[in-house]
Amino acid sequence: MNPYEQLLHLALADRPDADHYLSATMQQAHARLRAAPPAEQPFRFEQMRLGIALALMQLLAELGDSHESRAVLALLHRALTEAQNPADIDRIVGREAKLFDELYDNLYVNEQGEQLLDLFARTLDAQALVELEDITIEALSLAQNLDFSDNEDEA
Repeated sequence: MNPYEQLLHLALADRPDADHYLSATMQQAHARLRAAPPAEQPFRFEQMRLGIALALMQLLAELGDSHESRAVLALLHRALTEAQNPADIDRIVGREAKLFDELYDNLYVNEQGEQLLDLFARTLDAQALVELEDITIEALSLAQNLDFSDNEDEA
């Protein structure tokens, strides 16, 4: 498994609805981007970007039990599963862009949560595959060391 697939599995495999989130489209986004002809690369890039962002939001949701991060997670998943091209992604996400503002406005996070949010912002800003791959490796390293015990203590 490459780092992208590892991140997805680490973030999403234990969810009760893992099969719903770990679709073939999401799991194969990195490989499809690498193999895509030039005309398909922008869409495949966006699919990989959405996969990374979705995994980061899932980790953030688990870390802080945040309604806002779960709403963004659902939006990203909808964009990933419904979009047929980059314009579709922009349209789907653009209709609910206020969710991103709410995420940053209403979210209290600890240091690890801040690191996840930083990786999320960098994912959304990435312009090249090498950037997404570097972010994926950082996210995987962080995900493997997240401490969910504070969230468990509050339950």
